[in-house]
This record gives sequence, structure tokens and C-alpha cells, in this order.
Amino acid sequence: QVQLVESGGGLVQAGGSLGLSCVASGGTFVSFSLGWFRQAPGKDREFVGAISWNGRNSHYADSVMGRFTIARDNAKNTVYLQMNSLKPEDTAVYYCAAVRGYYSGSSRDEYDYWGQGTQVTVSS
Repeated sequence: QVQLVESGGGLVQAGGSLGLSCVASGGTFVSFSLGWFRQAPGKDREFVGAISWNGRNSHYADSVMGRFTIARDNAKNTVYLQMNSLKPEDTAVYYCAAVRGYYSGSSRDEYDYWGQGTQVTVSS
């Protein structure tokens, strides 16, 4: 059973930066494509971005393109989400997710494993 644990959330002012980490255990990390999602209060969980198993391919939601970057370190079983130029509308619980395969898309249904989430709050 794959387990994912996010960390790094917190409170930041608008325009600031924050980095999230997600450590995986219980599976062969390099065989998984990884994604980040977020859920704001009263809203559906939405796609943020995803990265292929080897880190060579990634794609992002339009709302975060150019501001957020996903990276992974397969030696550390860790995926990262670097968030820059944060806006109040980025406030949400952020989740990492994993699915076996080279690369994954933006649908929640594609992912088999989820972390517990970490809160990110951006103040105006």
C-alpha cells in the first residue's frame, strides 16, 4: 500500500512563495506518475499539476501556469511543489496523488493514492 505524506503548508502573504513536499512510501516510487491537487472551502478538488515518472514531463492548470513548479527526486521518494507569486485564491488544502504509469492527467479519477493534505493560506 502506497502512503503519501505532504508537508510544508502554512500562512504566507500575497506575492510570497511556499514550497510543499510529499514523501511516498510502500511502493516503487519511480513507477508512479505524481500529481498535485487542491481544494478550497466549498469547492471541488481541482488539478494543479502533474509530473511523469522520470520528471521530464509536467503540465499545469492554467491558473498556476508560470507560478508553480513541480519537481521530483526519485532517490528521496519525494515530489515537490514550488509556489511563487501566491494569490489569496491559491488558499486551499493541497494534496499529492499518485498513479502507476509514466504520466498522468488532470482527472482525480486517474489517481489511486492520496495524501492527507496540507493547508496553504495566502493573506491579502
